[in-house]
Amino acid sequence: MVTKVIMPRLSLTMKEGTVGRWYKKEGDTVEKGEPLVEVFSEKATYDLEAPASGKLRKILVQEGIDAAVNAPLAVITAPDEALSEAELLAEAPQMIGEAERRILASPAAKRLAREHGIGISLVRGSGPEGRIVEEDVRRLIEEARGVLPKVKETIPLTGFRKISAERVSTSFKTAPHSTVMMEADVSDATALHEKLQVSYTTILVKAVAKALTEHAILNSTLEKDQIKIFEDVNVGVAVATESGLVVPVIHDSDKKSLKEIDIAIKGLTEKAKLGKLAKEEVTGGTFTITNLGMYGVEFFTPIINPPEAAILGVGKITEKPAVTDGEIKTKSVMILSLSYDHRIVDGAPAAEFLRKVKRNIEKGLEAEG
Repeated sequence: MVTKVIMPRLSLTMKEGTVGRWYKKEGDTVEKGEPLVEVFSEKATYDLEAPASGKLRKILVQEGIDAAVNAPLAVITAPDEALSEAELLAEAPQMIGEAERRILASPAAKRLAREHGIGISLVRGSGPEGRIVEEDVRRLIEEARGVLPKVKETIPLTGFRKISAERVSTSFKTAPHSTVMMEADVSDATALHEKLQVSYTTILVKAVAKALTEHAILNSTLEKDQIKIFEDVNVGVAVATESGLVVPVIHDSDKKSLKEIDIAIKGLTEKAKLGKLAKEEVTGGTFTITNLGMYGVEFFTPIINPPEAAILGVGKITEKPAVTDGEIKTKSVMILSLSYDHRIVDGAPAAEFLRKVKRNIEKGLEAEG
């Protein structure tokens, strides 16, 4: 019996994924449920398990190649099942993007184009059947000399970065962004941070989760002509890793205590940096928080994480003078920037929500444990 290993759909917006590392070779015996292949999707690494026991007869999508959701990645058969190479290859999916286009070019031409950062598809070939030769690349370089800067390094847009680029493009193309900003006094939050030994991110997640229960329109998504408000409050926290930005999700954030949220964030952050987040840990988010304060950024306009309705950007904590009871004193503040999808939310309710987050940070979490 032939069993296909399929590229999974890990989110509502996922259209394709990237194959990472195969843990088995063709011909190896596999057991149902054991990790079979690494898949990049939703800015995380997911270990896809073998759907059946048997022999890994054919790998259809090699490491580093993209494949559409539901496309077959490999074929598993019974150990003694007879299948021809033609029958196995018939299962192969159509590759995506550059991988499916075969460009006729000599190795020397490809190497020279790579060294100068020139896409080989931009070169007009003069060889047989339009084959690109080294001289064709040199001609293009000479034409561009004095115009194009010399390329030091070329980084392929694959894996996490490709997914991130596509999501950012989708967000800006589909959701009209608008941003409101407020300053929050974090003096009480600092005291809470020191008393309970929890991170500022933990306090922010709790403040946002509480606000979302009262301003549910921010905890929603737009599907065609319907706004769907989520019952669950699942706050995602953007984490920078060597491979790119990852957004692990704290599910049921509104029902968790500050201590529980803090433990969850620490565990998810560690797994994110190791590239070992599970499917359920990067899916199901209803709102995202992104913090650039540790980089010295005071305020910025974050990009919505689709298909969510809004995202909160957090700047660094700074000291500023303030008049209190007729005296000039200093206080600790941070700038909160809320970017929201103007198709779903108008300015007034967005401002009301942000004001509630500000109040929760300043005074609303004293009783939380």
